Amino acid sequence: MSEASEAVRYPGVVLVTGAAAGMGAAHARALAARGVHVCLADVADAAPLAAEIREAGGSASAHALNVSDPVAWTRVVDDVRAERGELGGLVNNAGISRRRTFMDTSDAVWNEVLDVNLSGPFYGMKAVAGLMRDSGGGSIVNISSISGKVGYFSPAYASSKWGLTGLSKSAAGAFAEWGVRVNSVHPGLVDTPLLNGADAFVASSLASVPAGRMARPEEITEAVLFLLSDRSAYMTGAEITVDGGLTSNGLYHRILAETGGPLT
Repeated sequence: MSEASEAVRYPGVVLVTGAAAGMGAAHARALAARGVHVCLADVADAAPLAAEIREAGGSASAHALNVSDPVAWTRVVDDVRAERGELGGLVNNAGISRRRTFMDTSDAVWNEVLDVNLSGPFYGMKAVAGLMRDSGGGSIVNISSISGKVGYFSPAYASSKWGLTGLSKSAAGAFAEWGVRVNSVHPGLVDTPLLNGADAFVASSLASVPAGRMARPEEITEAVLFLLSDRSAYMTGAEITVDGGLTSNGLYHRILAETGGPLT
């Protein structure tokens, strides 16, 4: 490890939601490998991952959390305060996707997606803010999506992610005086269980990705690590897009591929 990488500082304790699998697990493993105590929060059982991290020499604890329940958030944060005495980072990673077109989106689906993807981070940031303030500040990373940047076909998912982008900026302003930074990460297609059963959707989408592939969870983790660390100390209210060029160049990438080249 280089001297530069050894000099990077991370919070001593970070809470990660949706940590039992997928991107959340990747974030947790990477943080633990850097000496961070990781609080693994999920509706699924995160105990096996906590045991894996401890067996590898890291430090982790598992916490049952339904992010759409503000009472559950209070309980988890109280547990973290009692067990660790501090909290320097939060990664609002938990999320769900219901690929429904506008007229096929039921009220139940709409409420379910907004509850998890938007209300969850809102409740979470409110719950942790006091402890992070008392801990001397820290960093919150909200996992949004490129669907929070473009006109995505699913109204519930798009609204939840556009909302999370705005919520992140609002929180960045509210918490700046406490030394708590808030930024958002906007992944494109990521190879996680969230895309299970969507092979045709993924294959068609990849035609518009200049990089030609999905991201690995670890590639999103690199952005999360940066935002949690002191390397991003002057960044708050910012957006980092990790999408293989999809939002910036995807349209004409696909047009050129389908037409054989630019018009002359």
